[in-house]
Amino acid sequence: MAKNTYQTIILKIGSSTLTSAAGKLDLTNLKRIVAEVAALVKEQKKVMIVTSGAIVTGSEKLGLGKPKTIPEKQAAAAVGQALLMRQYDKAFEEFGLPVAQILLTRDDINTNAKNCLMTLLRESVVPIINENDTVAVDEIKIGDNDNLAALTAEMVGADILIILTDIDGFYMTNEEGVPYLAAEINQITPEVKDAAGHPSTQLGTGGMITKLQAAEICLKAGIEMTIVNGRKPGLITDAAAGHSVGTRFVV
Repeated sequence: MAKNTYQTIILKIGSSTLTSAAGKLDLTNLKRIVAEVAALVKEQKKVMIVTSGAIVTGSEKLGLGKPKTIPEKQAAAAVGQALLMRQYDKAFEEFGLPVAQILLTRDDINTNAKNCLMTLLRESVVPIINENDTVAVDEIKIGDNDNLAALTAEMVGADILIILTDIDGFYMTNEEGVPYLAAEINQITPEVKDAAGHPSTQLGTGGMITKLQAAEICLKAGIEMTIVNGRKPGLITDAAAGHSVGTRFVV
């Protein structure tokens, strides 16, 4: 896809990007991300956010530490989602932009969510999307927000999925065993899958494996996906403009 042609953008924000070293919601980084998104919306871009952070936020409020059981995670998500949405609402209000909470399961993506999302985008509302963790069970559960973001991108026919994480992109290993940042990946080969290793973030439910699963969904649908460092200013803007930042997955 040519540069500067991305009109519909999905932004996935991982838990590590929204969590401070103390394990609390990082409001400074959230507000900085919101400012970049608001600038894109002001340029008539259609932006949807798939956000993690509800369970961490709720756990902090409830004093649960890191919840282990399904009911504890559901309770933390229920409390945390409200708190997280309050912060997004306050942050976007600074730019005169309304937000909408969208909680999805796999059934919603397969059936009736698209029309609602497209109507919100036409009205310059920023949808804030998460999995409906309080009611999702194995049969309808997606399980991680990387795949949720990719499935949402496929559903609405997005131009690009930008994934914010805590490293600069996807790392491969050369013949000498030295890791290097892959600027562009065109197909998910066995070598790429081997490089993904195991889930590496302590706070999230994914890691690079789920990001590769998301990339496979996007590549099959003809959607570009880019992984960038969620703590470096300007990278959302650069990725949305088609610049080569982080790691781009593109056919």
